[in-house]
Amino acid sequence: MKDFFDTWKFKILVGIAVFLAAIMAYAGANGRLTAAPQEILSVAVAPFQRAAAAVSNGVSSLWEKYTNIDAILEENEKLTTENAELRGQMVDYDKLKAENEAYKALTNIQEQHPEMSYVSSFVIGRDPLDSFYGFTLDKGSLDGVEANDAITSDEGYLLGVVTEVDLTSCKVMTILHPSFNAAGVVSRTRDNGIITGSADYAAEGLCILSNLSRGTLTKANDQVITTGLGGVFPPDVLVGVVQELVPEASGKSTIAVIKPGADPRTVKHVFIITNY
Repeated sequence: MKDFFDTWKFKILVGIAVFLAAIMAYAGANGRLTAAPQEILSVAVAPFQRAAAAVSNGVSSLWEKYTNIDAILEENEKLTTENAELRGQMVDYDKLKAENEAYKALTNIQEQHPEMSYVSSFVIGRDPLDSFYGFTLDKGSLDGVEANDAITSDEGYLLGVVTEVDLTSCKVMTILHPSFNAAGVVSRTRDNGIITGSADYAAEGLCILSNLSRGTLTKANDQVITTGLGGVFPPDVLVGVVQELVPEASGKSTIAVIKPGADPRTVKHVFIITNY
């Protein structure tokens, strides 16, 4: 359309329209306007009248949309709010679903150890500089949690031990921490040792079973569990499987590197063993 307005044909039409309009104005002023010139003028200016009408309609439509902008913005804000509420409901649903599945696992564990009492808990914090060694849970003394309570995963694997307790939260030392200690045994060979963390393996999510004899028959994929010695951890709690055997630095004993059945670095839900 813009190209047409720039052509010589358009300019001629404009000239004719102006000329006829001038004649009509002059004739009207002198009372000499006849039917024929009036009809000719109507035909000549008709395209311009249609163009003007189209522009007028477009401006009217644009103005109508502009006057409705407040209503549109209000509707958009309402939809945004409703979307945020739906997202919040989805988050709550996911948390409830995870907790429900965890309680199913809890029932299975209690069937194996009916004497034990558990508290379901979620991880609510991790130290970015200490993510291997500890995390914070959303249960505390008001829920019956005490220091030295053992922590297990949904599947019953040992994750760590409670070290500090507040009214509504507690801190956990994981099995990857070099200060962690629990008496352990290889199920198949009955080789006893100490389950602990190691700075050499923590970044890989691995712990160790130290103090095994040099002639141990333990091998890769053997299951490691707790013995219950020392009274802190209940017996027969799963820990993980042996990944490899390496000689201890002094050469007098062997270390079994353990791949835990649950990763303390990424776990989101746990059980706190409050009684056994």
